[in-house]
Amino acid sequence: MSDCGKIGLTGVTLSLFPWLESCSDKTRQQTSGEKVRMGIIGTGSRGLFHIQHLLQMPNVEVVALCDNYLPHLDNASQYFPKAKRYDDYRKLLDDRNVECVIIATPLYLHAPMTIDAMEAGKDVFCEKSMAYTLDQALEVYNRRQQLGRVLLIGQQRLFDPKYIKAMQMIHQGVIGDVVGVRNYWYRNNDWRREVPSPELERHINWRLYSEYSRGLMTELACHQLQNGSWAMGMLPERVMGAGSLVHWKEDGRDVYDSVSAIFSYPNGVNMTFESIISNKHFGMGEQILGTKGTIDLVTAMHYTDEPAPKGSGIHQLIEQIEQGVMSNSVFAGTSWAAETSSLAAGRPIMQDVKVVSGESSVGAEADGSKELLEAFVNSVICGKQPEKVLEESYYATQYALLADKAMHEGAILTLDEKYKIPYEPLK
Repeated sequence: MSDCGKIGLTGVTLSLFPWLESCSDKTRQQTSGEKVRMGIIGTGSRGLFHIQHLLQMPNVEVVALCDNYLPHLDNASQYFPKAKRYDDYRKLLDDRNVECVIIATPLYLHAPMTIDAMEAGKDVFCEKSMAYTLDQALEVYNRRQQLGRVLLIGQQRLFDPKYIKAMQMIHQGVIGDVVGVRNYWYRNNDWRREVPSPELERHINWRLYSEYSRGLMTELACHQLQNGSWAMGMLPERVMGAGSLVHWKEDGRDVYDSVSAIFSYPNGVNMTFESIISNKHFGMGEQILGTKGTIDLVTAMHYTDEPAPKGSGIHQLIEQIEQGVMSNSVFAGTSWAAETSSLAAGRPIMQDVKVVSGESSVGAEADGSKELLEAFVNSVICGKQPEKVLEESYYATQYALLADKAMHEGAILTLDEKYKIPYEPLK
């Protein structure tokens, strides 16, 4: 399975991250020579992104495509000319030749489409976030439990080798006790897509309108909010935040273009998230701060708070060149500690890391998306829901939605007991 081999699926790894069983040699052997018949609901930019990965998977046959916007449907049909075409997803779900579906539609459609698909006997891969509301997310989770279908949500970091490696180190105590989690995602664009005709504005630019979208929290933050529970093995107790329209406020949108949120955990640690889409200088960042050091999840770098190693800066530079660190363009620039530095230089936690900038609104290579999609296909073939992964996705959605609610209400909120599902922390 592509880069899953980089993860190193030992027994310890699988005990920490049991959903990776879908990436194991055993599972690959079980699925060898098998094939699933798949339908794709939503063939816009994200749907096409998944199609590029599906074309590399010999155990997938795309037999049906659905979109109610003809140009998108035509684009997807070029890749699968034999696939049946639908403009109503319910008709696709009635197609008995379809075993499983990918749902890559606007957020407000995720929950109803997912439930309809499972009730039609299909296994489902749905893009994040899981749902548009707290109630919808709970309904999706409960229906999956009742129906027993395979359901994965598009939280690809859970399958990204560099994140797996980083979390292994954190759970091993490499950075000491976790004392803080920082997440941010900055862009400088209006988040708009070209609209060929005015009546298609909300159809195409649905992310900008609260009738269809919850904005930056469900589109961006949802990816990063699992970092705290993943690193500390617990869920937040309280959520607070503030959001506003700061820059892009003359084009009719009503979702925030600037948000900040704080998630407080039972151990007193805070996790922060901030996003601004009118300045991109700092790009995307996700850092786990410990008493002995810091791991940057995005760049896969480990920084220690211990004193710098003895020896001149030039000696350190030569040593890192010999190790091949600076031959990787990802780490171009000064990465060695000067003689006067009180901190040791950062070191990569694994080799050949591709750093994702976070600028793309569609997706990026080497971010775990392909591994996640392959895990879904293997799970469908085996008829087995990966352990714990849905619960992680569920809570990432619920806390993104809760933070958005806190911003609009100007309140400090806790997740109501009725939304809490069985959750076994990753330890």
